[in-house]
Amino acid sequence: MPAQTAPPTTANLNAWLNNFYNAEAKRKSTFPSSLPADAQPFELLVINICSLSWSDIEAAGLMSHPLWSHFDIEFKNFNSATSYSGPAAIRLLRASCGQTSHTNLYQPANNDCYLFDNLSKLGFTQHLMMGHNGQFGGFLKEVRENGGMQTELMDQTNLPVILLGFDGSPVYDDTAVLNRWLDVTEKDKNSRSATFYNTLPLHDGNHYPGVSKTADYKARAQKFFDELDAFFTELEKSGRKVMVVVVPEHGGALKGDRMQVSGLRDIPSPSITDVPVGVKFFGMKAPHQGAPIVIDQPSSFLAISDLVVRVLDGKIFTEDNVDWKKLTSGLPQTAPVSENSNAVVIQYQDKPYVRLNGGDWVPYPQ
Repeated sequence: MPAQTAPPTTANLNAWLNNFYNAEAKRKSTFPSSLPADAQPFELLVINICSLSWSDIEAAGLMSHPLWSHFDIEFKNFNSATSYSGPAAIRLLRASCGQTSHTNLYQPANNDCYLFDNLSKLGFTQHLMMGHNGQFGGFLKEVRENGGMQTELMDQTNLPVILLGFDGSPVYDDTAVLNRWLDVTEKDKNSRSATFYNTLPLHDGNHYPGVSKTADYKARAQKFFDELDAFFTELEKSGRKVMVVVVPEHGGALKGDRMQVSGLRDIPSPSITDVPVGVKFFGMKAPHQGAPIVIDQPSSFLAISDLVVRVLDGKIFTEDNVDWKKLTSGLPQTAPVSENSNAVVIQYQDKPYVRLNGGDWVPYPQ
């Protein structure tokens, strides 16, 4: 990470940001050209949930929900790098390269930046699932054009609709979608697959059918955490070898701050971009015992890609003893830089600074 020794003037912060991007442009995960002959097949399920940050969980009073103690690995200082859905999904799908500017998300990236393509080359079948239709804001289009995810959307026929989005579009029941994933992938359970699941039950403006008022966030979050926890139990029972990674797109700004009211996400402030990321392995011969391993170094998507690379041979599922310390230490660190099209937020000398519309940097009001 570039040094932060110069005083925080606009010129110095601009120079630091340029150094950051130059350094990030040189970073990438190194995938092998092939897997060893004795590699063990497993499935990767990446759950990309909208509107969930540590700040939101705290505001909803759900920090002690049992779900959080059931992960094997938990990132406690993970930066989503944006506060909007489209860019968040693109960043996750391009996790195998260092962090790029917001503008560059909409330019083609090197082929080796696309996490799911890297896995496809090694024989992982791609799956794409959504808990919604993907139409709002051209989300599905962005996932395809900029995230490189070309595989067909998993069938949504007859999925129960539990909520409606603010635009009236269906929000499907997560348990039903995850069960459909279990059914669809059942046939390839002894082969390799990689699934990207994007879901938005916590999105602002979601309401119950026939009710115009936005549904209570805490009730929706409680339900989602309960469902995910129950799904984990099912997965454990199934005996399938699965690596689950839960990565929020960005927070929901449930609390608001001195610069933005609750629900507003125009500026990717630290409370919106500091998101809970959890990793859990199922079907292991020697499962992780005790509390989750906490990674509290500043991290972002490259750390997820590197973690996937470290377990590609699937031996983690069959080993008598797993060296968790080795697995989780020395993952790439990324300085917290977040941006939307007109706002950039960085942490400099342990303080947040914001730049709007290319103007001067100012301290983010605390």
